[in-house]
Amino acid sequence: MADRITVGHLYPNAIPPAAPAKRVEPNTGQLPAGTKSFQDVFRDSLVRISHHAGLRMQQRGIELKPEQLAKLSSAIDKAAAKGAKESLVLMDSMAMIVNVKSKTIVTAIDGDAMRDNLFTQIDSAVIL
Repeated sequence: MADRITVGHLYPNAIPPAAPAKRVEPNTGQLPAGTKSFQDVFRDSLVRISHHAGLRMQQRGIELKPEQLAKLSSAIDKAAAKGAKESLVLMDSMAMIVNVKSKTIVTAIDGDAMRDNLFTQIDSAVIL
């Protein structure tokens, strides 16, 4: 079986042909118009926690797991699609006020503190 088989690009007992060289354009540091850099896409996909919300979460013993953050991110995207700006998100016996545009948790409240409370300056609510 010393014959060269070219069907399906199989080359037993032979070295496959080298791929033709592609011309690589020099990197100018600028992206084509209308494209986002990896850093921009990564930053836009993250849910951030403000300093105030971080303190409240620490005080109230609220901890967000990765799957909760994924749900929250999805809820924020849905709220953004509807034109929301400041949204109340109710999830797993906690409430969070979220700035939709920046995907930032502004404050967080646990289930006990949520009772008999009034939420102001929101334009939408998402219940998960």
